[in-house]
Amino acid sequence: MKASAVLRERESQIHRKGKEPFSIECNKESLAGAVSQRACVFCGSRVVLYPIADALHLVHGPIGCAVYTWDIRGALSSGPELHRLSFSTDLQEMDVIFGGEKKLYNALIELIDRHSPKAAFVYSTCIVGIIGDDMGAVCNRVSKEKGIPVLPVMSEGFKGNKREGYQAACDAMFKLVGTGDTTAISPHSINILGDFNLAGEIWLIQEYFNKIGIEVVAKITGDGRVDDIRRAHGASLNVVQCSGATMELANMMKRDFGIPSVRVSYFGIEDMADALYDVAEFFKDPVIMDKAKSLVRSEIEKIMPELNRYKAALKGKKAAIYVGGAFKAFSLVKAFRTIGMDVVMVGSQTGTKEDYEELQEITDQGTIIVDDSNPLELSSFLKEKDVDVFVGGVKERPIAYKLGVAFCDHNHERKEMLAGFQGMLNFAKEVYTSVMSPVWKFVPRRTKREFDVGLVERINKGEKP
Repeated sequence: MKASAVLRERESQIHRKGKEPFSIECNKESLAGAVSQRACVFCGSRVVLYPIADALHLVHGPIGCAVYTWDIRGALSSGPELHRLSFSTDLQEMDVIFGGEKKLYNALIELIDRHSPKAAFVYSTCIVGIIGDDMGAVCNRVSKEKGIPVLPVMSEGFKGNKREGYQAACDAMFKLVGTGDTTAISPHSINILGDFNLAGEIWLIQEYFNKIGIEVVAKITGDGRVDDIRRAHGASLNVVQCSGATMELANMMKRDFGIPSVRVSYFGIEDMADALYDVAEFFKDPVIMDKAKSLVRSEIEKIMPELNRYKAALKGKKAAIYVGGAFKAFSLVKAFRTIGMDVVMVGSQTGTKEDYEELQEITDQGTIIVDDSNPLELSSFLKEKDVDVFVGGVKERPIAYKLGVAFCDHNHERKEMLAGFQGMLNFAKEVYTSVMSPVWKFVPRRTKREFDVGLVERINKGEKP
């Protein structure tokens, strides 16, 4: 890729592993006009809190914000499904002029009376931050009148990026923690943080922990329940996946309740096994560790014969990764190595400097590492590296298909279980069927035609497009 294929202001957020020392800027505001793949603060808060299934979720703002985030996680529930209903105060022009507090109060009263939720989360949007509605006062009033927690989520979209949304969600959830009864909780107990139960994955992970003798107190937030979160302070350990989303909640629980935490991933053979071993090691119980070893051995023996068949076909193929959180990217790099593929590009929307340093360590020479990318850059990288499969989310799918590149959905819209040992086999199968599809014989993705960077060249020179 020519240097001119990247906007000059973006160059500091792209690193190519090689002779140059590692250097990358991250966790900064998206470049205006670059059409970032990131979501806003409001969206970040919604993806974290939405899977709490017995809570009411009310968006205080225009109807479009509620539509944009409706069913955003696709999170499954083993019981109530109140979370799948998208409610909004639908603020209009007159509300902007005179304020929307009365409308919010009436909406909360009506919805709580109708649905009897265990708690209510009220999300602020950009317009609420501009007009200055006192959302906290309204929530406190309704909470006293109805006798349930009504929690404001201060998630005005313009406040920053998706990471600030995670923080707003953790701040709201933490008001629940410590308000429930912790009697009868086992000393060998954990909270699962940061898994959102896509395709039922948290049920599989909970089953693994139960098999080795660990009680799961609260699932935060996939298949989540308000009462479980209220008693989460009774667990002995927080097990945190997708650390960008819920690590701050774990930090607050350690500060106020003394609960330690470990960061894990459930994706890929290596990381899934390490997650079980790390938890077993924490409790220092030889019986739990023996059960963990036995479980890992048994599960690997089931999947390896078929996994090796996929590896033989995929060896040497090239993969690109662009996901929301960098912690997920670590596991994907390892998973692709398990099936013999080379990762040539990896990036995230919300990675930290420490995350990218770790990616630098585990990737091969020449790998492109990118923070907060945009469609122009991603298209350039995919063509330059002659990628066989691109792993991303719903916004990355069109980029791959327009270029004639196989795509694997690893975001919150997917319906295929990819966590756990069986999930690794599902991932290998999906990659294999996508990469080896005969349809790629009919697309011109490997022609020698250079990507047109004329538009970017003119922008970098200060000329009009």
